[in-house]
Amino acid sequence: MAGHQLDRALENVDATMRQLKDSMRGMPVRREGFKGAHDATARAVATLTVALSDSRGALRD
Repeated sequence: MAGHQLDRALENVDATMRQLKDSMRGMPVRREGFKGAHDATARAVATLTVALSDSRGALRD
C-alpha cells in the first residue's frame, strides 16, 4: 500500500511541476527574482522525487 501511495504522490508532484512550467510561458520570469526562486524550487523538488524514488526498496507493499 505504501508503494502505491508513493507512486501517486510522485505522479501528483510531476503533474504539478508540469502545470507550473506551462503557466510560466509568456511570463516575465526574470522580473522580481522569480526565475531564481523557480529554479531553486524545481531543483529541491527534483532532489525530493529522486530520494523518494530511491526509497521504494525500503517500502513494503
